[in-house]
Amino acid sequence: MTERSLAPRTYATEQLERLRILLVEDDEGDAFLVRELLTEAGAPFELTVATSLREARGLLVGVECVLLDLGLPDAEGIDGLRRLLALAGSAAVCVLTGRSDEHLGVQAVAEGAQDYLVKGQVDGVLLIRSLRYAVERKRADENARRLREAELREAESARLERGLLPKPLKRDDFGIAVEPFYRSGRAMGLLGGDFYDVVQVGDDRLHVIVGDVCGHGVDEAALGVELRVAWRALVLAGVPEEQVLPSLEQVLMSERRAREVFATVASAVIDVPRNRATVRVAGHPPPVVLTGGRAAPVAVRTGIVLGVRPTPTPATELEFDGHDWSMLMYTDGLIEGRTGGGDERLDVGGLCQLLDEPDARDLPLQALPKWLVARADQDNGGPLTDDVAMLLISRGGGR
Repeated sequence: MTERSLAPRTYATEQLERLRILLVEDDEGDAFLVRELLTEAGAPFELTVATSLREARGLLVGVECVLLDLGLPDAEGIDGLRRLLALAGSAAVCVLTGRSDEHLGVQAVAEGAQDYLVKGQVDGVLLIRSLRYAVERKRADENARRLREAELREAESARLERGLLPKPLKRDDFGIAVEPFYRSGRAMGLLGGDFYDVVQVGDDRLHVIVGDVCGHGVDEAALGVELRVAWRALVLAGVPEEQVLPSLEQVLMSERRAREVFATVASAVIDVPRNRATVRVAGHPPPVVLTGGRAAPVAVRTGIVLGVRPTPTPATELEFDGHDWSMLMYTDGLIEGRTGGGDERLDVGGLCQLLDEPDARDLPLQALPKWLVARADQDNGGPLTDDVAMLLISRGGGR
């Protein structure tokens, strides 16, 4: 049953929120007394009475504070308190009992009760004040817990991002510049498995990769880190180029949490003296080459994603025109945003149009990836929802 307070006597009701209280008490006389005390205090409240823990279970929705008697037909003492605390969720729990036992009160608070009140030792003003203080303490505890969880998630995400975003393993005098870029989709509460890596082998070859594990979250990000580290190890170990992605796929299939998880990758081995590259794409957007004043996607032979049906990824031989060029490798988070008010996506063609704009041509190469994301955000009507990873590999003037 539900009782509402009468006119105020002590509190200014217009300044206080209505307090929703559940009293778990099997003694009708004590329940009547609590109701009278709350009414006497004059504060706005809603009181619902349950005569057992089983009845209370179905009345907790929307309740801010629970007053619990420790002598119920189906719950006794501290054990009853523990059972109620497990059900109470965000509601504050205060013990209201006839047992004036200091040791029991300390134990109740230690178990999670916000207060321990003794029947006959509280008046209406003290009771309502205790309940309001208990509710505020519970809210403060919940806020502190959520803040701590957010801090832990932030720290974990930072550790994962450091694994996803390595320092390129390349000499400064190699003759090829690499500009990496990464932006997390955490603005939407997401951490994905986008990754990249750059490894120089010998004096003439540069290995690069950009990849994306499907899905969003810590599991996918951790798998992305594993794949990046495995790729670097395979390259440094001198594994033949055509065997690197099949070996990477083996790692993916053994480490993923579910058979549905797959990854897309675009990799390239740049032969600097011969000014050419061998490109392999597995279900991933093609690289875009900037040269001769224009941007165009590489006409790659695309293989299927890694982790679905192990199949060799075909190689595409790319000859660069001259010694002033850039190759942009990226994840699909960059090109999946909308353009305008409809459902049309930026896609690879739209990306090339952005790169051909005068503003893009006038930018220093180091600033180009960040500018691209800002323009994609603008065309999307807001921040892109997915992670974005990019590698801009340049030689000479870069265009």
